[in-house]
Amino acid sequence: MVLPFLSKYLREDLTFSYDEVGWVMVAFGFGSLAGSYLGGILSDKIGYYRVMVFSLFTSGLLFFIFPMIKSFWELCIGFFVLLLIADMFRPAMFVSIGAYAKPENRTRALTLVRLAVNLGFAVGPAIGGLIIINWGYDSLFWVDGLTCIVAISIFVYLVKEKIVAKSAEDLAFKPSKKLSLDFVLFLVVIFLSGVTFFQFFTTMPLYHKEHFGLLEWHTGLILGANGFLIFLLEMPIVSYFEKHLVNKLKIVAWGMICMGLGFLVLLADFWIGVLLISTIFLTFGEMFAFPFSNSHALNQAPKGLEGYYMAMYSLSFSAAHIVSSKLGMTIIDHWGYQINWLVMVVLSFIAVVIGLVLYKKHKFAVIKS
Repeated sequence: MVLPFLSKYLREDLTFSYDEVGWVMVAFGFGSLAGSYLGGILSDKIGYYRVMVFSLFTSGLLFFIFPMIKSFWELCIGFFVLLLIADMFRPAMFVSIGAYAKPENRTRALTLVRLAVNLGFAVGPAIGGLIIINWGYDSLFWVDGLTCIVAISIFVYLVKEKIVAKSAEDLAFKPSKKLSLDFVLFLVVIFLSGVTFFQFFTTMPLYHKEHFGLLEWHTGLILGANGFLIFLLEMPIVSYFEKHLVNKLKIVAWGMICMGLGFLVLLADFWIGVLLISTIFLTFGEMFAFPFSNSHALNQAPKGLEGYYMAMYSLSFSAAHIVSSKLGMTIIDHWGYQINWLVMVVLSFIAVVIGLVLYKKHKFAVIKS
């Protein structure tokens, strides 16, 4: 509930400048960066289950502190620590897929996880908007903290840790942590997809208010439409592509094309309907790019380094969050929203080119083998 309204909270409720909002979001991103890496390493060391429980329960408690801190530096430190703890959850959750799902079902398993997340996201922003209007931003932190604690309590009660027994060969095998050039380029694509997509949560809520005069309730409905569409369509889309054996890298490239179009239509800023059209394009971009990139990254991980590889994958998103928020706020402050949308179109196009190059290389390697 907090993330979709964070930039609005900092800008409108605390009256921070665009530059200050950008720096708070940078601290948010650096916390995510550190948490993603630490979560992956700890998942390989002590197990995904302990990391998930610690992360979600502790971050729930930390949310209760935020109504009491209002200054710029306090919020920078606070969001860094919060995301350090909270984003340990993500790589651990990805690793858990390997324990609970068979290899041939991983993409669908990841999609089910995203389905659950987006069902919550379909409702969360709308409820968050109502909470802000009726009780203010402080209540939002309390409610978000409580949902984290309730969620992990239900998880611990219903889901028990699955221990995967390791053979003597597995214990003796020491895989190299050196990433291939292709995987590094794949991470660049993920980074660029994150830079563009995170505009949906950082600059676009401000755009709703400043250009079209929308209230938090309206912003919540638009963002909720993203989650609702994913809840309805993502599983059928994934099932279709899996059934027809479409290459995952090719689908990721299609996703980046959709994201580029999502920002391109915003150039027609004289009509409020472009907000909904943009949301639809960005949603399809997310449905194409993210579940298949998750699955591709997990499939590329050597045995015993799943946590490390998923940490690298999550780090790409965390780095994107740092760059996306600061880049977007800086561009808007100096040149306005339209230039920001054009920059996002260009970045999407670059990601498409890299993704298609990787697809061609992968396709050639399969034919050759």
